[in-house]
Amino acid sequence: MTKKQARHGRHPMVKNNIQAVIFDCDGTLVDSEVPSMDVLHAHARALGLDFTREQAHQQFRGVRMADCITWIGAELQHKPDGFEVDFARSVRTAQAERFNEGLAVIPGAFELLETLKIPFCVATNGPREKAELTLGLTGLLGFFPDRLFSAYEVGIYKPDPGLFLHAARAMGVAPQYCAVVEDSLPGIQAGLAAGMQVYALLPPDALSPDVAQQVRLIKDLAELNFQEPAQ
Repeated sequence: MTKKQARHGRHPMVKNNIQAVIFDCDGTLVDSEVPSMDVLHAHARALGLDFTREQAHQQFRGVRMADCITWIGAELQHKPDGFEVDFARSVRTAQAERFNEGLAVIPGAFELLETLKIPFCVATNGPREKAELTLGLTGLLGFFPDRLFSAYEVGIYKPDPGLFLHAARAMGVAPQYCAVVEDSLPGIQAGLAAGMQVYALLPPDALSPDVAQQVRLIKDLAELNFQEPAQ
């Protein structure tokens, strides 16, 4: 591998002939990851946890809510009965309120989805209602009339590859011909474990070198140009 390949994440094993695209939702199509994490951080701080916004984003980005809450609960000196259910409900409600105040599309998402000629879908670690809310508020939901897969419904969460493999089966495309577009480490790990071609919407220093060399690092969605496979 050349130094240029390592720097840009262009691994020689990255394949071509992409026949379907699997998108994450939060932080990949919709700019909802930051407000989601900010709400979670604020609620944790209100319980007395002393950690920074940056630490919260690093700890929780792309991680399923139940695991985030388990981590927070373990840090509490006195965890009340029913904490997990009550805290999850409070955070979800606050997140929905925050989204309704205004939510942006990730630059390039509309243009990419409008021009894609191959099957594509969303596969998210979040619940369906959250994805439908954020995609609906930003005008993207219409692109996914029957191609929205939630880990809550499938019962498998990233970084396990099962959610992506389920999406690939639903689209009728073998994993090796699927592209995954992700912005979090759990999602990237899931895509790699599924044997898919992973595009990471992250800065180069956000991933360890061993992970970065297995993916395509992209600065924005405009870099993606998936062509219809030759017949």
